[in-house]
Amino acid sequence: MFTIEHEFDATVITLVDEGERPLQEDVTINAFAECVTLEQLDPRTDQVQKITLSPEQLHDLAAALDLPEGVYQLRQVPADQGDQSS
Repeated sequence: MFTIEHEFDATVITLVDEGERPLQEDVTINAFAECVTLEQLDPRTDQVQKITLSPEQLHDLAAALDLPEGVYQLRQVPADQGDQSS
């Protein structure tokens, strides 16, 4: 289950674990124009752990979810080289 809220400066997505036990703590994703943060409570320390991703890192992560094992570098293809069908 997840929720989506649109705030003034960010979109906030909360992922709620509904799988089999043991369940993980909720993950909160804050999407700003300049970065995306992921936050999750660490029950061992009772502190929120935070990871900050640049837009480029988020783009790479999205691409990586659908690729096999390996090393990759994503590059933009110039518009004039995209579709070269005759």
